[in-house]
Amino acid sequence: MNVMKRIHCVSGKHQAAKSTRQRILGLRRREEGNSLIEVAFISPLLVLLVCYAINYGYYFIVAINLTAAARSASEYSIQGFSAPGAGSLPAVGTSTTVKSVVALAMGDLGNLMRSSTTSSVEVCSASANTVSTNTVQCASYGPTSLSFTADTDPESGLFQLNRIDIVYTINPPVPLTFFHTSWTPPATFHRSVEMRAIN
Repeated sequence: MNVMKRIHCVSGKHQAAKSTRQRILGLRRREEGNSLIEVAFISPLLVLLVCYAINYGYYFIVAINLTAAARSASEYSIQGFSAPGAGSLPAVGTSTTVKSVVALAMGDLGNLMRSSTTSSVEVCSASANTVSTNTVQCASYGPTSLSFTADTDPESGLFQLNRIDIVYTINPPVPLTFFHTSWTPPATFHRSVEMRAIN
């Protein structure tokens, strides 16, 4: 009888140890929470990639707008108003002066973020000259003063080179700042167009 109790007690301990081992192995094999943990680890990376994609796309939009603005402003500084017999070149002006070269360039940049405070335009044209001679001078407008100069034309008596320079500092649409450190530093784009005009 005593032996039977001992065998029963040993087999009960064996059964308890076996069931505990099965429970532990069962917990290891359960995969119900794995996908939730994977999503928790991957989602910050995906959000970061989407933010960088938005900023990268904005850089291309800025490049296209700057190129178009410089080109149209240089054509306008040479051709002037719509009628060929208008006789006078358009004024260099400021961004608030209607029908000026700078106002046209800034108008083309109007759909960019903070373009009025982060864009600088320099116009090198005969209309920027304050003296009565018909030579090309440069005038700079915007928050920073630009100091580019137009090249001298090889046929300077007959032609003159007009030049438009536009500098835009990009502030990304999605500023990524962690622990007071910017992960997308501001970039500066510069576009210039030079065109010849008959003197």
